[in-house]
Amino acid sequence: MLHWLEIILNELTGYAIVILELMGVFIIVAAGIKGFYNYIRHSPETKRSLGKGLAMGLEFKMGSEILRTVVVREWEEIATVAGIIILRAALAFLIHWEMKEESN
Repeated sequence: MLHWLEIILNELTGYAIVILELMGVFIIVAAGIKGFYNYIRHSPETKRSLGKGLAMGLEFKMGSEILRTVVVREWEEIATVAGIIILRAALAFLIHWEMKEESN
């Protein structure tokens, strides 16, 4: 019984990871397109809009990495996932900091 629950958890987690990754990619691509459009129009909201989209996309991608920690089996995989989470968290922090500085 426990073996089957583990298999189901791994499958569901795998699907959730892919869905969150795709959502993050779609948000980042949409923000990039919108940012380019605003740039062409010389909109003053270009930087803020792009920053918000990138930050939101990174949040979804970080969610997928956190879920990935559920299915890792070896210490090397855990270290890799931890490194990716740290890098994405640092990027999100820098984007939020830049947006805050921009608004002041």
